[in-house]
Amino acid sequence: MKRLLSLLLPTLTCVTAVAGEDVLISERHDLSRRFYDEKGNYNMSFYHINDVHAHLDEFSSSGLDCNATKEDCFGGYSRVRTLINKGRKIYQDSLFLNVGDEFLGTDFFRHFKGGSKIAETLNLVGFDAMTLGNHEFDLKDDKLGEFLEVINFPVLSANIQSDHPILNKTIKPYHIFKEHKLAVIGVTTDETPSISQPGPGTIFHDPIKTIQDTVDHIRSTTMINRIAAITHIGYEEDIRLARETTGLYLIMGGHSHTLLGDFPGSEGDYPTIQRNKNGEEVFIVQAHRWGEHLGYIDVAFEPDGRIRSTHQAPIRITEEVEQEPELQAKVGSWRSEFEEENRKIIGSSSVVLDNTACKTTECVMGNMVTDAIFESRVKDNKPGDAIPAFAFMNGGGLRATIDPGNFTWGDLGRVSPFNNAVVEFDITGQQLWDVFAGILQRVPQNATLHENDLENNKTLKVSSFVQVSSQIRIRWKPSRDGQSIPPPPPAPIGTLTSFTISGKPVELYKTYKVLSIDFIANGGDNFFVPRLPRTTYVEQLDDALMYYIQKHNPINARIEGRLSPELSPEGKNSQFESRSSSSDKSVVTAVVVTAVVVALLLA
Repeated sequence: MKRLLSLLLPTLTCVTAVAGEDVLISERHDLSRRFYDEKGNYNMSFYHINDVHAHLDEFSSSGLDCNATKEDCFGGYSRVRTLINKGRKIYQDSLFLNVGDEFLGTDFFRHFKGGSKIAETLNLVGFDAMTLGNHEFDLKDDKLGEFLEVINFPVLSANIQSDHPILNKTIKPYHIFKEHKLAVIGVTTDETPSISQPGPGTIFHDPIKTIQDTVDHIRSTTMINRIAAITHIGYEEDIRLARETTGLYLIMGGHSHTLLGDFPGSEGDYPTIQRNKNGEEVFIVQAHRWGEHLGYIDVAFEPDGRIRSTHQAPIRITEEVEQEPELQAKVGSWRSEFEEENRKIIGSSSVVLDNTACKTTECVMGNMVTDAIFESRVKDNKPGDAIPAFAFMNGGGLRATIDPGNFTWGDLGRVSPFNNAVVEFDITGQQLWDVFAGILQRVPQNATLHENDLENNKTLKVSSFVQVSSQIRIRWKPSRDGQSIPPPPPAPIGTLTSFTISGKPVELYKTYKVLSIDFIANGGDNFFVPRLPRTTYVEQLDDALMYYIQKHNPINARIEGRLSPELSPEGKNSQFESRSSSSDKSVVTAVVVTAVVVALLLA
């Protein structure tokens, strides 16, 4: 093993700028040979990737299309294919696993109205297995079924139960790789019904309980002791999974876009080691997002399935990695089909339309989009027509930041890639108060449990923050004194104290006409539980945004204090003032520093 590792690991260490020792280090580390040794220990390699979100081609540090003459470019499946092909020449015993959320994020998904090009790409790259992410359900079960029928490798999610014929036929709980005497289990976040659009007959069971049940089943019905999991449930849930189960020692995760390893901005070790219920070590890895990183871990299994040692060197994929010509030619031909359309200019912006804060507080992009939703309904009003009270939507539905300058059709798709519709509905003031109080508490008011939550007696959680149009102001008392920036879910934000519409307190017994998007009206992010029984279609969100951008060209949206905690005792709202100043100066936040040079796996 040392000779073989010497071919790969020094290169990977250069690739990722990993400092120091790249051997991680089970307490029982003493293995020195690959494959089986005289004690029955078995060594194999895992490559893994997660949350690519339709980034089939290279991209900039912000995740948008890359101009290689002006900026550094990252990722792209043609580079991933280069790395995998070369790695497999060294380690024929390796597996390449996909941890979900291939759907949604670029025009390779939006323009082709689903996952057809993604499926073709994944087949060419040569995955050994995949689990499903929540975004695979964004276009509902039928579209996912079309994708699954094309995929030529196992698709695994043990906690999904579906009456959809294609999903029922193609999604398996686990797969046994006989040549390795290894089982791989897949699971998908059970929040999927709240944050995506699976059909009513597609049920998501508790992933942790499901994993334990599946591990027990495999161990009791087969001779398999080596078990790994690909888990689209998030890093914190992976840690909980490791602590609350037995018999599982390797977890390859996704969903939370977590960067692990010795990189700037890393959130933990690669791998992260936890102790299970028996006090044994469990190894957790994840590979960030978009295909900017490729996970790599080499594992030595003991005969009972525990892990004796690991070597690892997660790879940051930069322009130094060669693009595999066959796949890159395909990707380029697909891109040419939508590039001309995407270059069409529909308007411009004089400010940064920032989405980075939209999931936790008022954001510039949220203000623009909700104002556009409001105007979509009133633009054709005639004298005497009813005027809606306001518009709102989920911050998680705003997917990109747009810099100052021209606003193109392609930008529109990156901001709003879900093909959402604007809808109108009637709702009482009391119901509105309850909805916004629930958003701030992260728990739907007067909510009933989803069917698939009943078995676990779970409390539903609101899974996104809200964005609102200019007609309303929401104030709350923070859950913690002095907390100006709302905490991330599931921690409560605060208690609703003031709700005004056009400067007047909401009237609890009055019925209001309100606008949102179909995702929210249908129960998305658990704003409305149960979902709204009746809505009226207005128009597609893309059309609403195009009209607004053209009418208000150039866009000059800003933070206005639509959503903020109560004033401090000094009479100043520090959150509002500081963010307003930043917006006025058009400061770009969350700049990714690129300082790592990637080397090829082989010369």
